[in-house]
Amino acid sequence: MDRGTQTGGLDAAIAAAGGMEAFQSALNVARRTVFLWKQQGVPAERVPEIEAATGISRHALRPDLWPAPSAQAADPLREGRANLYALLGHLLSDVPDPALLARLTAIPADDSPIGRALGALAAAARAAEPAALEREYHELFIGLGRGELLPYASYYLTGFLHERPLAELRSDLKRLGIARSAGVHEPEDHIAFLCEVMAGLLRGGVPEEADAMFQRHIRPWAMRCFSDLCVAQAAVFYRPVGELGRALMDVELAAAELPA
Repeated sequence: MDRGTQTGGLDAAIAAAGGMEAFQSALNVARRTVFLWKQQGVPAERVPEIEAATGISRHALRPDLWPAPSAQAADPLREGRANLYALLGHLLSDVPDPALLARLTAIPADDSPIGRALGALAAAARAAEPAALEREYHELFIGLGRGELLPYASYYLTGFLHERPLAELRSDLKRLGIARSAGVHEPEDHIAFLCEVMAGLLRGGVPEEADAMFQRHIRPWAMRCFSDLCVAQAAVFYRPVGELGRALMDVELAAAELPA
């Protein structure tokens, strides 16, 4: 990755926010964290938030994951898949902030399964309260020792964490030159990270690698994970998130069965 290009995008975002202190306040990060981003690149999961807060495009912030539109052939279907994966990755990696919730309330719905799930998610975003969301996310994914759900491929496929599915995923990620951001301690087989990887591969113009990633590392278990989220005792806002994940998996599974 071209660190100079990414640093330029981050510098532009800082300037657009009104300076370093205003940028830190808008993103709720320490100055040390911003300097770390300058050295290692903005974490993928924070890019949409910075784009929304400053108006600096995700292409300028992480061109390796979001190439310029002219750099790839227009493909609305692929972009739609990427957007859904990116949204799921963002929602599953952390508690949604007020800016994201506001954007979710404006999502249009339709009569398709994905459209209905998006409509339910928009309604949940309108009803969401920050303190309740914090508690819900903690109970679902963190807990005292562990959350209600363990959204990792290794756990779903073997019953244990840090098993062979994680090792196989890391091998494929290394081949693709993909690494988790510094400071992120969750294993790479977390569903949020996998959704972010899918979004990056689709937006990066390598749909063949995205399809291979889906077949090897998402298809065997993600539907069960999203289904568990739909019926989790603590899930309120996250119930439609689970429904959206299930609807996307239905589409992806059907597409995977189509003849090449």
